[in-house]
Amino acid sequence: MRMECRRDFIAAAAGAALAGLCAAVPARAQSPAPAPAGGSGPVILVVGDSLSAEYGLARGTGWVALLEKKLAEEKIAARVVNASVSGDTTSGGRSRLPALLAQHKPAVVVIELGGNDALRGLPLKNTEDNLAWMAKASAQASARVLLVGMQVPPNYGADYARRFGAVFPAVAKAEKTGLVPFLLKGVADGPDPTRLFQADRIHPRAEAHPIMLANVWPELKKLLPR
Repeated sequence: MRMECRRDFIAAAAGAALAGLCAAVPARAQSPAPAPAGGSGPVILVVGDSLSAEYGLARGTGWVALLEKKLAEEKIAARVVNASVSGDTTSGGRSRLPALLAQHKPAVVVIELGGNDALRGLPLKNTEDNLAWMAKASAQASARVLLVGMQVPPNYGADYARRFGAVFPAVAKAEKTGLVPFLLKGVADGPDPTRLFQADRIHPRAEAHPIMLANVWPELKKLLPR
């Protein structure tokens, strides 16, 4: 996700009142961690936003980097390519995906996008169409797909937040993909979520990323080639 304006994501997720919007603040751009050189085995391609691009974190502490370590611990011969970009939307991911599929020929594509669409108030139909297109394109490239869901504070009304959250299971069902219902489960909905977020109150601290991986891993493991 990207901090276009300050939004109290945590307070909303915990059921408290949202902080008011303030003057627009440009987000700090951050590239994804570089893909590991060499190696063998099927490729897991992660296409996400700042939640997967280690925004504000030391390199190697985000959930995608922890995934590489998990694969090694489980003795699963697979390589992770992190193609996540801070601030990206589903439209951005859609435009980048064809080249990524051609370059990396992944066995599994993890799509972690949509949060920025909601924070910008973009039409839900666009988000749904983009996610469905990415799932179809990945399947046509012989990759299995894991869709990572997100929830957002009700900045644009409780109805919008509810319908946004429903986009991910709807696309997963229609496209027959795997689904992680909520990447930040156990992070944004805990009894004291502020302790697991950075000062911007939007991006999780390093301590939260093992929890995020624990949300992803059971569903991702089902899709890995045997």
